[in-house]
Amino acid sequence: MSLERLSKARRKTVGSKQTLKAIQRGQAKVVYVARNAEPHVTGPVLEACRTQQVPVVEVPTMRELGRACGIAVNCASAAITEE
Repeated sequence: MSLERLSKARRKTVGSKQTLKAIQRGQAKVVYVARNAEPHVTGPVLEACRTQQVPVVEVPTMRELGRACGIAVNCASAAITEE
């Protein structure tokens, strides 16, 4: 699963708070997490993914993830909610 899939997704969440909410609601299909993000930010997202059995894709940097989401700032996590 590449970042291209995230870029082309019809609907997605950007940021850890929105991503966590989408996971808890059962809306997240795939979650992307930046490896260089702070563990206290991504920890709750990863735990929710384990609990809800949502696949996780690791991205090398927050900058790459932000660009894939179409934003000009870094991003710790994102999710596809609709392909």
